[in-house]
Amino acid sequence: MMFIVVLAPSLRILVEQRQQIATLQSQIAATKTAVGDLTNQKARWSDPKYIEALARERLDYVFPGEFSYLITDAADAPTTANGQPISDKLQSTQVDWVKSLLSSVFTAGLTDAPADKIVAPIIIGQTPPGQAPPVQTPPDQNQ
Repeated sequence: MMFIVVLAPSLRILVEQRQQIATLQSQIAATKTAVGDLTNQKARWSDPKYIEALARERLDYVFPGEFSYLITDAADAPTTANGQPISDKLQSTQVDWVKSLLSSVFTAGLTDAPADKIVAPIIIGQTPPGQAPPVQTPPDQNQ
């Protein structure tokens, strides 16, 4: 009995230490694998051909004298956030931005209304909120 009482705590400590050693060995193996991956990645980044390939692929870079073509599919035409197609015609606004800025400053500075009750003033040529702006096409060059 005495033999078991004396050796039981030592055996428990031995088992715990073996578990810790196994855990640490698996961590060392994972760290060695990560170091190997990083070493390979470092070797790739020191290769100028790899850097060139990444610049061409990710940044669409080309050498002087080369041409880059971007081909888009008509079925995948870009749209706005609400699904409306983006116009390919030139549009211009007829809003005087100086008047708009000054009107906004004066409205905000001279009103006693709380901030959530202030309504932006409508300036001639500006589209009221909630309405679509009129589409204007550039003047025809042949006329």
